[in-house]
Amino acid sequence: MSVLTRDEAQTRAQLLDVQHYSVDLDLTTGDKTFESTSLVRFTARTAGDTFVELKPETLHSALLDGETLDVTTLEGNRLPLHLSEGEHTLRISTTMRYSRTGEGMHRFTDPSDGEAYVYTQLFMEDVQRVFAAFDQPDLKAVFELTVTAPDGWTVLANGITAQQPDGRWRSAPTPPLSTYFVCVAAGPWHSVRTEHAGLPFGIHCRRSLAPHLDADADEILAVTKACYDRFHEKFDEPYPFDSYDQAFVPEFNAGAMENPGLVTFRDEYVFRSAVTVTERQTRAMVIAHEMAHMWFGDLVTLRWWDDIWLNESFAEYMAYQTVNEACSDLFPDTWVEFGVARKAWGYEADQRPSTHPVAPHPEAVPDTASALLNFDGISYAKGASALRQLVAWLGEKDFLAGINIHFKRHKFGNATLADFIDNLAAATDRDVHAWADQWLRTTGVDTLTPALTGEGPRWQLAVDRAGSRPHRIAAGLYDRDPSGELVLRERRELDVPQTEPAELTGPRPALVVLNDQDLTYAKLRFDETSAESALRGISRIPDALTRAVIWNAMRDMVRDGDLLPADYLEVALAHLTEETELALVQGVLGFARTQIADRYVTEEARPAALSTIRQIARALLRRTEDGEAPGLRLTAVRALIDSATTPDQITSWLDEDTVHGGPELDPELRWRILARLAVLGATDEPTIAAELERDPSATGQEGAARCRASLPTPEAKAAAWSALFDTDELSNYLFTATAQGFWQPEQAELVRAYVLRFYPAAIALGARRGAAMAEAAGGYAFPSYAIDQESLTLGEHHLTTDAMIPALRRKLVDQLDDLRRALKTREA
Repeated sequence: MSVLTRDEAQTRAQLLDVQHYSVDLDLTTGDKTFESTSLVRFTARTAGDTFVELKPETLHSALLDGETLDVTTLEGNRLPLHLSEGEHTLRISTTMRYSRTGEGMHRFTDPSDGEAYVYTQLFMEDVQRVFAAFDQPDLKAVFELTVTAPDGWTVLANGITAQQPDGRWRSAPTPPLSTYFVCVAAGPWHSVRTEHAGLPFGIHCRRSLAPHLDADADEILAVTKACYDRFHEKFDEPYPFDSYDQAFVPEFNAGAMENPGLVTFRDEYVFRSAVTVTERQTRAMVIAHEMAHMWFGDLVTLRWWDDIWLNESFAEYMAYQTVNEACSDLFPDTWVEFGVARKAWGYEADQRPSTHPVAPHPEAVPDTASALLNFDGISYAKGASALRQLVAWLGEKDFLAGINIHFKRHKFGNATLADFIDNLAAATDRDVHAWADQWLRTTGVDTLTPALTGEGPRWQLAVDRAGSRPHRIAAGLYDRDPSGELVLRERRELDVPQTEPAELTGPRPALVVLNDQDLTYAKLRFDETSAESALRGISRIPDALTRAVIWNAMRDMVRDGDLLPADYLEVALAHLTEETELALVQGVLGFARTQIADRYVTEEARPAALSTIRQIARALLRRTEDGEAPGLRLTAVRALIDSATTPDQITSWLDEDTVHGGPELDPELRWRILARLAVLGATDEPTIAAELERDPSATGQEGAARCRASLPTPEAKAAAWSALFDTDELSNYLFTATAQGFWQPEQAELVRAYVLRFYPAAIALGARRGAAMAEAAGGYAFPSYAIDQESLTLGEHHLTTDAMIPALRRKLVDQLDDLRRALKTREA
């Protein structure tokens, strides 16, 4: 299959003006394939040769202006077209294959009730798996869809759908859309419908999840409506589509997809087990993120994939800011979670060899395969952080004015970075072009360190910067009161680099926190006095966002070898037990468990690390015995399960179906316990089968696959490996679950022989099953617990092969860099 190059896209955009697609899909022809016909109306500005893209199971016919084309000329995914100047119609009929990898038209049969569902994910190049199209983002057109579906199904699409007298479903014509935004979701959906601001709103899920969606419908719709109203206060352009549906679909590869008028979400966001308020906040953020895309991406779309940040960075920033403003009664401070979770994702991505600018230079994204690699922590978290810094520097009024100019000038069209910067510049006197060059065209993370000089009542605060970007920050100056609390004296706004040090009066601060309130994107270090205060007194700081900044700094120090992992754990033991902000508890415990205990400490030190994590979790359990903080208690229970080194306590919980003192076990906790028991060799196949009979849902199927792959026997590992790499029968989710179970730190010797087998197997899988499964293999099936020089050398050797597809290569580059860092940390 040929990937589309930037040059080819520019040439085709100069040649064609595409007006309209009529797409007819027949979903009643079996569970393997479906029928697809597309009728495209377009104009050739001059005579010329071009091509239309499709990836059919069978190409039945192609007619250009009524004349039959030779279907044997289809080469890979391209059917050549020889055009005269003027208007044309192209009609292509195919049989297409359903997917089980979350790409194209994905088909899923619910094991709970046998009902089938299909939905499309047409991102980048996957529209070609569903219908023929001129597949590039700047050839927008109007779409009308007709769908033949089995009896009892409902069909959802980008526009309002209605069932016709002949039984087929027809969607209302859309405004001009890029091809990758077209969406169909069909099946016996359970739906909750309402109306808001004169538009139909709906939320949908498969029938087996109906009770869980109904339980959360009020919250989901309240968040949706609040964000919708807030966006209309910010943006001059009204919501541009005829309805707003949100479908929670099975086995979805991403968190969600911003299809205009029909957003698709992974249906884990329909919570079937207990979750924390932070997890509910994450769902609210994703709802807001996808709604922001209705303007950033859907109304105004990038011209080519080098400007993906125009979609993702803005949606990410707007989501956190808007939930913080519009849903503060439910989620009082979303930026804490952003700082401790999302921002860390950006920092890590930006320090790897695969880093790239937020806005890459055009030559760095020559084709769609390279573009796919940039959907990462840089395009999302770093880009959002850069925008937050831009707002701090520019002011929100001018920022929103520039955005609204951008929407007005380019609505229903396409735009570039240059367009956006010009539109911002029209709303301010500041030099946003220079800002963009310094922030969007560069890579890496600056490091800021305070330097205090002077004595007595007069001090000078200088900021040492390792890096090149300008920063507008707040420096928090804290004094220690007689009770030991760290009390804010003042927040001093500073521009870095400084023209001269800031003058301070009064006693020397006990603690100086640069980037207090987390308004810029930079790693932080402390002067000697502040480091002592931070490490010994972080729980004595009243503001959760300040604590998040300090915890992030300590995380970076561990990763950079400036703070020993054991010292980080000691700080966590001393202070996390008093922490009241759930996002911080989850973030610190997650880093401690998955990075420090599993990767950064040596095998000999790992039991002590796990013991410290259990001590923290037990202390949190004692704090929550009164039932006042159920989310904190649930977090502690999860940590105790995941860090168990002996089976007795968690076995008793499983047998009694409750944690002593609560909570009662729900399916998520039961599968979590069983997975840990499998790792410890304290359960067996009959017990896993019995649990699956108790919970035969899709989540149960994944839980069973994870448990079976975790069993510490040669037979279990051989069966799991075969399922992963010797056949292509596993869906994307079952593949991930099996891979998650396979590699365990406790089983390093058992699976050592598979380390050598991984690279050839993953390379072959990527070639067979494509980018989504290659990413799953590189992400979840990678031998991340084989932390030794031999494993690193082996991986570096395989990176030299030309047979590896780009999506897998990028994953392995990142994994090997993480392995290199873990080795360095262990040596320290």
